[in-house]
Amino acid sequence: MVCRSEGSAPVAQARLPGGIFAPKMPGTGLYPRGALGDTPVMDDGNPDFALLRRLFDRAVAVADPMRILSGHLPAKPPGRVVVIGAGKASARMAEAVEAAWGPCEGLVITRYGHGRPCQGIEIVEAGHPVPDAAGVAATRRMLDLVAGLGPDDFALALISGGGSALLCAPAAGLTLADKQAVAQDLLASGAPISEVNGVRKQLSAVKGGRLAAAAHPARMLALMISDVPGDAPGDIASGPTVGDAGDAERAARVLAHRGVTPPPAVAAHLARGGAPVPPEDPRLARVENTVIAAPAQSLAAAADLARSEGIEVRHLGDAIEGEARRVAADHAALALAARRDRASARPLLILSGGELTVTRRGNGCGGPNAEYCLALALALQGAPGIHALACDTDGVDGAAEVAGARIAPDTLERARAAGLDPAAALARNDAHRFFAALGDQVVTGPTLTNVNDFRALLIR
Repeated sequence: MVCRSEGSAPVAQARLPGGIFAPKMPGTGLYPRGALGDTPVMDDGNPDFALLRRLFDRAVAVADPMRILSGHLPAKPPGRVVVIGAGKASARMAEAVEAAWGPCEGLVITRYGHGRPCQGIEIVEAGHPVPDAAGVAATRRMLDLVAGLGPDDFALALISGGGSALLCAPAAGLTLADKQAVAQDLLASGAPISEVNGVRKQLSAVKGGRLAAAAHPARMLALMISDVPGDAPGDIASGPTVGDAGDAERAARVLAHRGVTPPPAVAAHLARGGAPVPPEDPRLARVENTVIAAPAQSLAAAADLARSEGIEVRHLGDAIEGEARRVAADHAALALAARRDRASARPLLILSGGELTVTRRGNGCGGPNAEYCLALALALQGAPGIHALACDTDGVDGAAEVAGARIAPDTLERARAAGLDPAAALARNDAHRFFAALGDQVVTGPTLTNVNDFRALLIR
């Protein structure tokens, strides 16, 4: 769900729902408490909300590149070394590389507001989830940079979720406007990320192994942080360093199935059938792809913390996909049944990850996690003893600078007392504004990592 245009976001500040701007604390990527204007800030005086927030913070912390990347980094090779990358976590990954190796030559693209100070690696901020001209220009510069590498050189690629939009040089014959139109319509259609990225690969000069092929004959190591169900390297940021056997005909079928009418140039491009670099292409023979962090690790860390506090955990998995409101209805049914049938007096935590989608039906401001929470509250109808939190681990739910939301047994009651109509807000996809009015948004600022969604229901 897109709440604003990404292409014009200023680097020094970020837009919040309702047109509020919050300056970032310099050098941290985080927002100071109280910087959100008249948007209420979470008060964790409620112990159940405080617990859920601790679990979320733990899930994010174990995926911090500064904590995990050095263990996967070899000694700095001799000769020319170039660091490249793209994604919401990739600037932080670059910072971690230079903490281990010292200043490096390179170029990394990240989302507006997710930059980090580096000694030698250039960090460029660009548009996400819809690509923009800054991303196109930086991607072309990156391709030029690696094109000059030889067989004795080494390329380190830092790939994380969000890279699909940030690495965005169009294929020959296409324009940025063509790619933007397809991306916006696919995102609004509720298509799962696997379908979206499959189409993106067919329209790109860099995805589906093309970045690695451009760096041939250099040796390449790609370190990846996964934000996709299943953690397949070819799905992370649409696999710029991974060969792909997909075809243009399949991409055209996805567009037709999702009701997306592509621009004429895109339709013609797909009809010509220009596929990404196949996995067996010899230009990929010297490429190694390694996933260094994944949703399963973060959810496991949160589960361990919950158990250490005497809470029983039911883990539904890290790869749940589907329409946010439908998954919320399923989870509400699970929570109500667990509350009714539990024999133990211990609290129960229902934990899950994955990537939910929203089919845009209205003109509100929302995202998958906030919409999940709103639909969950409506399904639970104030059932006592159930609190929940759902957030994106990158701090961005949809396109708003809001990680997600939280609900309690009194959410609907407080909303109606404030003159809000929860069902109407859900119908127009306006969950962010709904929870902003209640003070129940979760606002973290950029977390500088990205291991997909975090959902937790606490039942007492």
